[in-house]
Amino acid sequence: MKKRLLLLALTMVLATSTLACNLKKLTKYEARFLEVFNTITEVIAYSHDKEDFEKFAQLIYDNLKVYHQLYDKYKEYDGINNIKTINDNAGISPVKVDKRIIDLLLFCKDAYNISNGKVNIAMGSVLKIWHDYRTAGIENPESAQLPPMETLVEANNHTDINRIIIDVEASTVYLDDPFMSLDVGAIAKGYATEQVAQLAIKEGYNNFLLSVGGNVRASGYKSEEKELWRVGIQNPDTSSEQKSIYTLNITDLSLVSSGDYERYYTVDGQRYHHIIDPDTLMPANYFSAVSILCQDSGMADLLSTAIFSMPYQQGKSLIDALDQVEAIWIYPNGDVKFSDSFQDYIN
Repeated sequence: MKKRLLLLALTMVLATSTLACNLKKLTKYEARFLEVFNTITEVIAYSHDKEDFEKFAQLIYDNLKVYHQLYDKYKEYDGINNIKTINDNAGISPVKVDKRIIDLLLFCKDAYNISNGKVNIAMGSVLKIWHDYRTAGIENPESAQLPPMETLVEANNHTDINRIIIDVEASTVYLDDPFMSLDVGAIAKGYATEQVAQLAIKEGYNNFLLSVGGNVRASGYKSEEKELWRVGIQNPDTSSEQKSIYTLNITDLSLVSSGDYERYYTVDGQRYHHIIDPDTLMPANYFSAVSILCQDSGMADLLSTAIFSMPYQQGKSLIDALDQVEAIWIYPNGDVKFSDSFQDYIN
């Protein structure tokens, strides 16, 4: 029997908008679930009835779950060759994988070039060291330590993205460095969100809002009057009572943020977060947070990681060179800078 989606929260509010193409007075529904990409996913849409919405929410859940399993680097799943399978076979043999992995890795290779090397999925060996030290530091704060630089430098010898061998015709992936491992965390969640959103649109669901761990993808409108979706940018100062620093009005756009306030640990009173600059092998320290606004959630995900690890002017030049992409940079002292048209979206 097909597993039913567990709706952790389901609310109804009378509204005038739509889930599918017929725009008439409908009801707003919301659902939340926890099982995909190790984060909270929220689904908001408008439907004629509860059953119609549940069908839509099930579509989102089922497909996000597939992407989660394919892109997982930690766990094995029966009958699935995933990122972990590829890593486990580094230097041993090519792995036949689902086309959705091939497509992601090709996108990631493009991301490496777009980001001038700041987003490199071949850095798994370096990121694992930081992950292990961060986990140990969180579990035992008094004994928290930084990874030795010589250990990071040695691991960095095994991060050449050109040694990811992709055979599109055979649908195989091979890491020809036995000490290399893939980490697609900077891109996978946003990429999967975009793919599932596009699938929903093809199925006729045109007006909805997805938030996968804060990766927001808006489609269509909230009402037949074409009321825009309102989404907030999280305040990187988590001690503040002001949870959002800006609210944006958007349609058919993605909003993705990267910041130093999510995954971190403290060593000798200084906080070290999870976004590692490939050039220094240390956490990037230019900003407290950045956010990207563009149509494609995968592109937004990679760009938010990229410009977080760049000085402002370099990041601004990258954003300016791309069509229909906007950004905001938030400094540790609270100062803010915007790309040319970002403020047009602020409520």
